[in-house]
Amino acid sequence: MSRGVDDLLPLFLSEARDRLERLVLLADTVEREAETARKARRELHALKGASNMMQLREMSSLCHEAEEVLNPPTEGAAARLLALLDRLASGLNELAGQGPAPATATGAASGSGPAAGPGSEVDAVASLRAGPEELRVPTPVLDRLADGSARLRVLAVGAGTAVDRLFQLARLAERGVRERMPEQVLATVATSLRQLGMELEGSQRTWHHLADGQLETLLRLQLQPLRPFLLNLARHARELGRTLGKNVEVAVSAGDSHLDRRIMEALQEVFLHLVRNAVDHGLEAPDVRQAAGKPAGGQLRLDARSEGGRVRIQVADDGAGIDPTAVVEAAVRRGLVSEEEAASLTEEGALQLLYISGFSTREQTSEVSGRGVGLDAVAAAVHGVGGDMWLTSSPGQGTTVVLDVPVARRGERVFVLRVGESLVALPASMVKSFRNVEPGTVFRDNGRCLTRSSGQLIEVQVLSELLGETSSDSQVMLEGVVAGVAHAVIVDGVLGDEEVLLCPLPGGAGAHDLFEGMALLATGRPVPVVAPHRLSGHEAAKASVAITRQTLRSTRLLLVDDCLVTREMVRRLLEDGGFAVTAVGSSAEALKLLAEKEFDCLVTDIEMPEMDGLALTRHLRSTPRFAHLPVVVVSTRDGSADRLAGLEAGADAYLAKHGLDARELVTVIHRVGGRP
Repeated sequence: MSRGVDDLLPLFLSEARDRLERLVLLADTVEREAETARKARRELHALKGASNMMQLREMSSLCHEAEEVLNPPTEGAAARLLALLDRLASGLNELAGQGPAPATATGAASGSGPAAGPGSEVDAVASLRAGPEELRVPTPVLDRLADGSARLRVLAVGAGTAVDRLFQLARLAERGVRERMPEQVLATVATSLRQLGMELEGSQRTWHHLADGQLETLLRLQLQPLRPFLLNLARHARELGRTLGKNVEVAVSAGDSHLDRRIMEALQEVFLHLVRNAVDHGLEAPDVRQAAGKPAGGQLRLDARSEGGRVRIQVADDGAGIDPTAVVEAAVRRGLVSEEEAASLTEEGALQLLYISGFSTREQTSEVSGRGVGLDAVAAAVHGVGGDMWLTSSPGQGTTVVLDVPVARRGERVFVLRVGESLVALPASMVKSFRNVEPGTVFRDNGRCLTRSSGQLIEVQVLSELLGETSSDSQVMLEGVVAGVAHAVIVDGVLGDEEVLLCPLPGGAGAHDLFEGMALLATGRPVPVVAPHRLSGHEAAKASVAITRQTLRSTRLLLVDDCLVTREMVRRLLEDGGFAVTAVGSSAEALKLLAEKEFDCLVTDIEMPEMDGLALTRHLRSTPRFAHLPVVVVSTRDGSADRLAGLEAGADAYLAKHGLDARELVTVIHRVGGRP
C-alpha cells in the first residue's frame, strides 16, 4: 500500500469495539435463533476483513475461529463465543496501549488470555511505528562523510562569493555601455568574466568529485549480500512445493553478489511472484514428470552474478516450459492478434505476448499465482529500478527468467530525444548504438516496420507515430536490446545523455501508455520517460496494452463495503491508483447513486446487511442499463466455491482482501473494462 496503516488504527479500534458490543448482545441467543447467529457471523466476518487489512493476523484468526463456532452453532456455542470475544477485547486494549482487558470485559469466562504476546501482530504494529531500523556505520566511513560534507560547505560559501563578483561585473557592464568609449570597459569585463569562468570550472570539477565520493560512500552503506535473500526465496519455494504436493529441490548460487537494500525491497514481490510462478505453473506434478521421463522432484535454480555495476539474477526451473503455439492460440482466442498476424510471429514474438496485462495461457487462475499480476507488472517494477528482464523457455525442458539490475540505486542515465515538438527520455541501458536513418535502411512488411542490423531483421518503432507527433525529414535510429530481444526506435533527434532521478508518473496524469515515469533534466525541465518493455514485441501486443490501460483521471469507481475501515483502506488504494472514487456502505446507497450518476466500474464486498454483494451484482445484471457495467468483487471469502458464486452472479473479477495488492487491484479494474 502506498500509505501506511498507522493513521487508521484509531478508526479501526472504534469500529472494532462497536462490533464487539453488538456481538456480546447477540451471543446470548445465537444457539436458539438462526437469524441472530447469521448477524453475528456477519459482524465477525467484517471484523476479520478489517483485521486483515490492518495486518493483524492473530486477530483475524480469532475472528475466523469465532465464525466456525457459529457455523452452525451447537450446544455451548455462546460460552465459546464469549471467550473468544474476551480475547479479542484484550487484543484491542493491547493495541490501544491500555494493557490486557479483564476477563469480565465481555462477560466471558475468566480463563481466556489476551490475544497479544511476543511476536504477535501487536509487535508488528509497534515495529511499524518505531521507524526505520538502525544502521551501524563504521567510524572511518562516518569520518569520511563528515569531512566531505565540511568541504562541500566551504565550496558552497565560495560559490556565494563568485555570485557577488558576477553581480559586480554586471553593474560595471551596465555603467560601461553609457561611457563615451564603452569598448575599454567591456574588454575589462570580458577578461574578468573569462577569469571567473575558469575559477568556477575548477570549482565545479571539485564539487563533482566530492559529490561522487559522498554518493559512493552512502551507496556502499546500502548494499546487502544477496545470498540470504535468495535462501529465503528457496525456503518459500520448498514450502510452497510441499503445499502443492510437489518435491522441489532448490539450488542457490550468489557468490559475493550484493544489491542495494532499496532495490531488494522494491523487487521482493517480483521475486516472490517469479518463484511462485515457477513452482505452481512451471514444475509439473511428480506423476506427470515421471511419465515424461524426468525425476519426480522438480529443480529450481536461483543464481546471482555481479557484472561491473550490475547484478544479473536468474530464476530457472526444469518444468514444462512455455509452448509458443499455446501462447499464440490464447492470444488469438482473446482477440489480441488476428490469425494472419499470428502466422507471422516468431517464437520470440510469441513470448513477447506474455507481457500484455493479465495475459495467461490458463483459462483459470491459480490460488497461488497468476491472479491478474503478470509479466507486465514484473517488467514495470524491474524497469522502475533501472533494470531489464527477459525470459527464455523450451517446451518440456523449463523456463528461465533473467533480471539485470543496477547494484545500487542512483541516478538513471537516459538519452534525451526530440520527437516532433516534444522531448522524451529513453533509458540508456537499452541503447547500444545510434545512427542517422538513410534511405532504404527501413522498410515495412505486413504492417511492421523493420531494419537489418548485424545480419538480422529487427523490429523498429517510430516514436512520432506512436505519440501522434509530426516527424521531421532528418531522423535518428537507436538500436539496443529490450527483454533480451534486439530492437530499434526512430526519433527526430538525440540531444544528448544525462544522469537523472526517475520519479513515478503522478496518479491521474493522463500520460500516454508508452511512458512509465518522469525525469527532471539539469535545466529543470521535466520530461516523460519511455518504458522500454512497452516498445518490444508485436505491434498488436502494444496496441492491446494501450487499450486495456485506461486514462486513470476520468475512470469513475463506485466502492461498496459496509466495513468502515476496509472501505477507507480500499478507497485509498484506488485513489492512489488515480481513480475517482465514491464510497458507500450499503447496496441500497449504491443503487441510489447508480440511478443518479454515471460510473465506469463497481467494486463491491459480499458480506453486507439487507442486500449483499452477490444480490447487488445479480440485480445489476438483470437491469439493461447496468448489464455491462464492470463489477469487481473484493471479499474476505477466498474459497473456490465463493469465487464461483461471485462469477456466476455476474462479477467480472473476484479478488481476496487478504494480502490485497494495490497494483493487482488497479490492473484487474483496467482489464475488466474501467472505461475512460
